[in-house]
Amino acid sequence: MQERLKELQAEALEKVSAAAELKELNDIRVSYLGKKGPITEVLKGMGKLSAEERPAMGALANEVRDSISVKIEAKQVELEEAAVAKRLAAEKIDVSLPGRPVRAGSQHPLTKIVEEIEDLFIGMGYTVAEGPEVENDYYNFEALNLPKGHPARDMQDSFYINAETLLRTHTSPVQARTMEKNAGKGPVKIICPGKVYRRDNDDATHSHQFMQIEGLVVDENIRMSDLKGTLEVLAKKIFGQDREIRLRPSFFPFTEPSVEMDISCKICGGKGCSICKGTGWIEVLGAGMVHPNVLEMAGYDSKKYTGFAFGIGAERIAMLKYGIDDIRHFYTNDIRFLKQFSVTE
Repeated sequence: MQERLKELQAEALEKVSAAAELKELNDIRVSYLGKKGPITEVLKGMGKLSAEERPAMGALANEVRDSISVKIEAKQVELEEAAVAKRLAAEKIDVSLPGRPVRAGSQHPLTKIVEEIEDLFIGMGYTVAEGPEVENDYYNFEALNLPKGHPARDMQDSFYINAETLLRTHTSPVQARTMEKNAGKGPVKIICPGKVYRRDNDDATHSHQFMQIEGLVVDENIRMSDLKGTLEVLAKKIFGQDREIRLRPSFFPFTEPSVEMDISCKICGGKGCSICKGTGWIEVLGAGMVHPNVLEMAGYDSKKYTGFAFGIGAERIAMLKYGIDDIRHFYTNDIRFLKQFSVTE
């Protein structure tokens, strides 16, 4: 029995030394030190030994087990270190190679325009107001002096969901809702950016969906001169301090009097070119004094309160400011187009 234990010890130590993988080493541990291993089988025969021989044989068995365990643990550490070294060699990074550039994104040009205009008017004491894009016919038309059957409704061919619900054709309903909420009291000074929808054939200058930014001021003693001064500040901020503006008479059902604002052409300096069609001026936006009917429907005393409103097409402003020739560029997600608007611009 003693000779058999020493044979098993020598055999196990030899196999441990030759093991090349952790799985193989674990198999050796189970094979020799497990409950069904040869060492356990040898020890089962200790019952045949005399009382004097058993302690010595037990001590030898423990010595054999310990020597094999120590050898296996040492070999395991060696194999694990070798595995880590092999993995590091396979996954090493050549730090001398140039890094891969991380491409930084940039704001969409429409976002830039909207935020620039918002910042301007917030600095002038305005607040940003929002409203639903799916709107009630009353707020979209009737509260803005456009009763059912009014011919001016044809100017804004609409996407109706049902007889009384539609996708808003302008952000003016936000103005109507805000005035109604104030119940005819106190001043109103808001800017209303958002998406609007009209049934239009998409081409270089038209889109069935576009961004509109409207402004509204209602208070006592608001005059046309206040509107002109506000629009002049807007034009110079967006297009440059050397831009001039002019106001031309126009018609909008919700303002009276109504005007359209032109800016002097920056290409020709007002002399006339193909961009301004030889006039020296470029149309930018519509505006006017809030119609007394609109004020009355919102609960305001039109003899005490007056106001002005204006509406800006964000795409129109962006096209003029950045020299973009097709409104569809804003919505096609062409990366070549978007990359022109860098983060540092």
